[in-house]
Amino acid sequence: MPWYEWKATVGVLRHIPRVALALSGLLAAAIVCAQQPVALTLTVVDKTNAAIAGASVQEANGPLLGRTDTNGQLTIHCRIPCRLRIDAQGFAGKFVEVSASTTVQLDPASSSQQITVTAYRAPLGSLESPVTTRELSETALSTTASITMDGQLRQLPGVELFRRSSSLVANPTSQGISLRGLGSTSASRTLVIEDDVPLNDALGGWIHWEEQPELAIDRIEVVRGGASDLYGSSAIGGVVNVLAVRPASTLGVVRSSYGGLGTYDTSALLETKLGPWGLLAAGGAIGTDGFIQEAPYQRGPVDTASNMHGQNGLVDAEHNSGPLRLFVRVSGFNEARANGTAFQQNGTRIWRYATGADWQAPHNASATLRLYGSTEHYRQTFSSISNAPTPANPTCSYRCGETPTRFSLPSDNELGSVALWNQPIGAELLLIAGADVHDVRVWDREQTYGATATLTNLNDHQRDAAGFAEAMWTHRAWTATASGRIDWFQNFDAHLVVWNGSAWVPSPVQPPTSYETLFDPRMGISRKLGSHWALSASGFRAFRAPTPSELYRSTQVGNKLTLPNPSLLSERATGWETGVASQWRWGTIRTSYFDTQVNRPIVAVTTNPNSSPILLLRENLGQIESRGVGIDFELAPQRWLAVDGGYQYAHAVVSRGTQDLGNWIPEVARNMGTLNVRAFRPRLGTLTLQGRLSGIQYDDDANQFLLHGFFRLDAYGSHEFGSHLEVFAAGENLLDRSIEVSKTPTTTLATPRVARAGLQLRLGAAN
Repeated sequence: MPWYEWKATVGVLRHIPRVALALSGLLAAAIVCAQQPVALTLTVVDKTNAAIAGASVQEANGPLLGRTDTNGQLTIHCRIPCRLRIDAQGFAGKFVEVSASTTVQLDPASSSQQITVTAYRAPLGSLESPVTTRELSETALSTTASITMDGQLRQLPGVELFRRSSSLVANPTSQGISLRGLGSTSASRTLVIEDDVPLNDALGGWIHWEEQPELAIDRIEVVRGGASDLYGSSAIGGVVNVLAVRPASTLGVVRSSYGGLGTYDTSALLETKLGPWGLLAAGGAIGTDGFIQEAPYQRGPVDTASNMHGQNGLVDAEHNSGPLRLFVRVSGFNEARANGTAFQQNGTRIWRYATGADWQAPHNASATLRLYGSTEHYRQTFSSISNAPTPANPTCSYRCGETPTRFSLPSDNELGSVALWNQPIGAELLLIAGADVHDVRVWDREQTYGATATLTNLNDHQRDAAGFAEAMWTHRAWTATASGRIDWFQNFDAHLVVWNGSAWVPSPVQPPTSYETLFDPRMGISRKLGSHWALSASGFRAFRAPTPSELYRSTQVGNKLTLPNPSLLSERATGWETGVASQWRWGTIRTSYFDTQVNRPIVAVTTNPNSSPILLLRENLGQIESRGVGIDFELAPQRWLAVDGGYQYAHAVVSRGTQDLGNWIPEVARNMGTLNVRAFRPRLGTLTLQGRLSGIQYDDDANQFLLHGFFRLDAYGSHEFGSHLEVFAAGENLLDRSIEVSKTPTTTLATPRVARAGLQLRLGAAN
């Protein structure tokens, strides 16, 4: 690591304890005037009034208060009235407001109203929400055949990465997530967060899907549609909020599996609770020996297996004292990937740290503060593929050899903060105000090979500062929201130097500086019709700022090389949706019509289809538009049976501009559907079947490379032996379909049929 990176990193870390200490002192002083909490006992039962043990009880805004004992009871301390969320495996979560000891009854999973916080940073039910939200519970995550988060999210219709392949074998630059048919490039048009901390890669905007330890994830909330009014850049297609497990008892869990293609996943979690102190540690290893992605009829001597081997871990310490929660969290992730040839490889190492506080203020108000940062080191090698015979393969005529073309060694430091205040006014009005700052510094050293070999070093600095506010009004059957955010985005201090053989000299052409002020409002309204129906509508503006990678770095997948463009501006989106929701004892169904237009979208335009590698250039095109219909359902026809899934039709095209007008947005299928069936019997175990259907799509902006549609079937089954041991087995792509991922221009395929088996051991007080 260069000396200036060490100096910057050490300087940042040196100030974190001081900031955390000052934060603790300020908030502790504020508690003096707060109302004293009182003790009350909750009893959690099912529909037959049988006690539910191990149910988690947490404050509505997040802090975990504990889990129920074998009698279904938990005594907590809170200020009246207490707004709580209660969750238990196999049951639907519920928000309640209590003023004394009481009994809370939970319904079986999928049979009651889903409530999420992400869409409006406040609890809101599916019939009250003007936008489409979905939640993947701990049960939905743990009973999915896939071992990666992107595979688990694909249970929801319309969720897809930039390419169809699993993140276990995909190049990192193709791991951006797409919602609402908006597609992506290397960067994601959807924001992924955990506890208000962004997880999108600071360098390129893609997602590291194996970064979070499997057992440390409690549930995931997904909001579709623009949410830049509250979350800022990248929230054009929506927001994916990863909610982490918090220490609540003394507990230990180990989960491990192994299967075909050398695929493995081992994760462990330890947590303990001693009075006001809680400590949680989790970590694991995940990876695969992989397979050759090139289609069998197009393979050559140059092709090798694409694979990934990674490790993750985190430590979370927190202190709860009445209305105040303080925490410190540190996590790390390391991975190494082979991307299909001997020379095309990459590696990533990320350290993240976060500290902050949650304060339950008087009169049901609340405050949240987060300070976070990350340090990333990334390496990647690139090559060109030749069809000419080589000395080792003199008779070869196709994909015979490769020549290294470039070595990239970027690193970045990320710092940010979020402050949020939540203030109810009376029984019908809620006001939310906040501000955040996100600062990224990038250093990128690159070596190119060939007749014109060069060595360059680039520094870049990006900063986004913003303030936002929201008002939510509820009156009888009506819910109305209005929010807005102003962002001041800067890309500055970019400096490029070139090695001339004896010294670093400034490049004749320096990267430009850019400043943008962006305003993103959102309005929504919903109207309940009786107890079972609701109508809703919402409209928004959103944006995504260009990443340093899009501005200054070339990226390559297969034989496609995409060149950067330092003159890129942010994408600007305008959209709206309207919908009908219906909720009954047996489940919830929601349909919606959506329309999103993205002006000056950052896309990869083909400039030379005949070169090797094929050359593309990132540009701001005129406009893309995605409009269509979405259907989501979560049903529980029987207590032992849950069915969920949906369908999305997206007419996604280039709607304005001088190039590619009328063409399909690359990597977006017009028809997508999912169906997940989960059956549970205590004496038999759990069986899950998951089906995913996707129509045709194109792999390029010119719509020359057609990717055929596919159907994929997965399965998961488990059985418990007592209260401590569970064994399970899973199969992906059971029908062994050849699913086309890309044409670059050779055809690459998704993961073939893979089976695995494993066990989970659970020990501790939560049993």
